[in-house]
Amino acid sequence: MTRSLQCLVLDCPRPRELAAFYQALLGGEVDRADRRWSLDDDWSTLHLPDGGVLGFQRSGDHRPPRWPDPAHPQQVHLDIAVDDLEAAERDALAAGATVLRDEGDWGVYADPAGHPFCLVPE
Repeated sequence: MTRSLQCLVLDCPRPRELAAFYQALLGGEVDRADRRWSLDDDWSTLHLPDGGVLGFQRSGDHRPPRWPDPAHPQQVHLDIAVDDLEAAERDALAAGATVLRDEGDWGVYADPAGHPFCLVPE
């Protein structure tokens, strides 16, 4: 069974601006064409020089985190690429995850502490 971290996604009010900020810090290429997702005003990416990818997703009601203030929690989730969605879901649930939403082709879950993550077929 193959599993790998596909992308780290940050919720934000202006995806392209945040992608450009991280590009200034880390290098890489903003909004490079990639078959795994489409790019639009609500979604931007940064392909990092080491092969990693950061995603930036528009959140209309974004509340910036005030770490470590739990009243303003961090706004991040993980997209985890899997080669067998059913098996990966079984393993995640057995480890303590809960289903937040079933999107059909992929699922949204919460880890035991409540942080969201997605299982996405390769």
